[in-house]
Amino acid sequence: MIELSNRLNAMEESATIAMSRKSRELKAAGKDIISLSLGEPDFNTPEFIKDAAKDAMDNNFTKYTPVPGYEDLREAISLKFKRDNDLNYSPDQIVASTGAKQSIANVVLSIVNKGDEVIIPAPFWVSYIEIVKVSEGTPVIVNAGIENDFKITAEQLEEAITPKTKMMIFSTPCNPTGSVYSQEELRSLADVIKKYPQLVVISDEIYEHINFTSKHSSLAQFEDVYEQVVTINGVSKAWAMTGWRLGYIGASKQIANACSKVQGQFTSAPSSISQKATIAALKADPAGLKDMITAFESRRKLVLSALSEIEGVITNVPEGAFYVFPDVSAFFGKAYNGKVIHGSNELAMYLLDEANVALVTGEAFGDPKCIRISYAASEETLTEAMRRVKVALEKLS
Repeated sequence: MIELSNRLNAMEESATIAMSRKSRELKAAGKDIISLSLGEPDFNTPEFIKDAAKDAMDNNFTKYTPVPGYEDLREAISLKFKRDNDLNYSPDQIVASTGAKQSIANVVLSIVNKGDEVIIPAPFWVSYIEIVKVSEGTPVIVNAGIENDFKITAEQLEEAITPKTKMMIFSTPCNPTGSVYSQEELRSLADVIKKYPQLVVISDEIYEHINFTSKHSSLAQFEDVYEQVVTINGVSKAWAMTGWRLGYIGASKQIANACSKVQGQFTSAPSSISQKATIAALKADPAGLKDMITAFESRRKLVLSALSEIEGVITNVPEGAFYVFPDVSAFFGKAYNGKVIHGSNELAMYLLDEANVALVTGEAFGDPKCIRISYAASEETLTEAMRRVKVALEKLS
């Protein structure tokens, strides 16, 4: 048998992808599974974006492109940053990649050396930890509980910084919690960050437009930390383009050039067709997303209302994305049919087996007291899923 690398053996499989795979297997076996495990909008890509892709093919935009993306794509991203976020990133400060996940990996691989510490507020998106591990960095987890709306404070950030700290990675709106950092909260973090010029912060803003607050705020808006911040975004969530695989960064020229160098050796540029489709998406008025955002807000209300009727479940009110991240630790130690629930891993599997509902354990996101529920599904589906969850949880005693 071939001996696999230590790098691979140390890597955990994505919990969201693993649960999605398990759901598909059970469905194929004839089980009536409702999957609320993946972070994927259930809307279709708008027609005008698909038309742009068709035009690109008809006009033979089917060749290799510059590694960081077509110039007109980077110009469109630059204009989007200015229009939506009041951020000034010139086209040569932008790199388009095969999804925001690759964008993050490019940055980490460009900056983190073996033993460098990377601060990651918990709960966190599952891939942050594994990307840091591949780079041989050391994840430093800073816990933000539900009592603080799952957001870390400036004081917590400062306490976590050591001479070995090289980077911080966080998201707003957050996956898995839906929490959104306000401008005032970001300013307080920036006041700490500016004191440590060696610290690079990845601000993952892929859920920017799925935001139920008045306005999204970007960390890079503050001039005194602008050079230290890498802004991550893409089109998968807002424009229902998950399969198109197009993410991008705005960063200092030094970091952008470094990411382009890394990408040039791994994948080169993202799909030429996806790039042209993305230009159409980015040039569109974000006001066109209103109906989708309204639908998500209604679904959030439905899920929170259903959870409020289950004794022992604790929730906050997420202000963005399409997740609820309830504390379900009240059910730990309880049992049904001789099966004892010791933690969120076992609770997620219990709900899959007993309720035929696929959720994701909070342990994968850095908070073992919680589970993640994606409400990127129809209200009819969510209503039935929450009914099943309630019945299953009430069987535990």
